[in-house]
Amino acid sequence: MSSIWTRTPTIEAMTEGSLGTAVESLGIEYLEVGDDFVRARMPVDERTRQPFGILHGGASVVLAETLGSMAANYCLRKPDQVAVGLEVNANHVRSVSSGWVIGTARPLHIGGSTQVWEIRIENEDGKLTCTSRLTMAVIKRPQ
Repeated sequence: MSSIWTRTPTIEAMTEGSLGTAVESLGIEYLEVGDDFVRARMPVDERTRQPFGILHGGASVVLAETLGSMAANYCLRKPDQVAVGLEVNANHVRSVSSGWVIGTARPLHIGGSTQVWEIRIENEDGKLTCTSRLTMAVIKRPQ
């Protein structure tokens, strides 16, 4: 399989680019980059739980959009482009009350003007907790 990347993503570059953002505030950690995926984990703790003691659906969406958006920007065809979120949806299928969730983003479509990413979020036992789809618009980078 050939790689989807037009620029090679690294854990270090993604981490550095996320400093001072919601990614850092929620404790999201980039774990792995493959030929066609990016993987990260997020703690289920006081930063990410909702009042009923389980992972907040919004936190899952932040993880999903972080992974898809980061990955999308490493697949751009031209250096003057940027990929920005256009639409995100998520289905929360299993609750998590502690530990970590692990998200993996893979492309469904990488086009010149749009990209569509599927993000699977699983608990530490590998059971699906959330499935998300993120549509990205590829636009000219603002000056």
